[in-house]
Amino acid sequence: MKIALIGNGKMGKKINELASQKGHYIVCCSDSKTSIETLDLSNADVAIDFSTPDSAFKNITHAIYSNIPVISGTTGWLDKKSEIEDLCTKKKGAFLYSSNFSIAVNIFFQLNKNLAKLMQQYKYDCTINEIHHTGKIDSPSGTAITLKQDIETINHRNITVKSQRIKDTVGTHRINYSSLNDEIEIKHTATNREGFAKGAILAAEWIIGKTGVFDMNDIIK
Repeated sequence: MKIALIGNGKMGKKINELASQKGHYIVCCSDSKTSIETLDLSNADVAIDFSTPDSAFKNITHAIYSNIPVISGTTGWLDKKSEIEDLCTKKKGAFLYSSNFSIAVNIFFQLNKNLAKLMQQYKYDCTINEIHHTGKIDSPSGTAITLKQDIETINHRNITVKSQRIKDTVGTHRINYSSLNDEIEIKHTATNREGFAKGAILAAEWIIGKTGVFDMNDIIK
């Protein structure tokens, strides 16, 4: 598989490392000094985007216009996501977005929704706590936003998200339901970025040859 890597930060570097181990090739890479428009994507089978909130829309648009499928894990730009989906449909392309590519986190998403359904009829306060490294730009995290939206859709109430930024922390998300008598908590903790990178590469392998708009549920199913 020939990959156009969009973004060369911590996730981009880990994807580069693991993709090479699997026999894939990074044929081009954009970063803060190399704009996406300067790259020839014609040799790529797929683009993987882990760029920045400010550049993601431009980067994904360029890849779709270049007629290659796009995997995006960049958060903080989702106010324009519907435009990307419309463009993908118009161009008969392929686009897959996930706020988190870890297989375990996507299972955690399902646990969160199942727990929210069970808690519908009970009077518990619900909060989300997320912790990430100090270099993370967006707050709350895209994963926390997904968890929050899923709970609010099911329970029809506003959920508070508390964010912390701590040096050398990969990522932790906790869902807590509390009452005067007891509490229930589910938690996911990432110990490194390998799970995220492996999920993104899996998604890239999966989307080649497909047309449409997808998310990680399509892969897990």
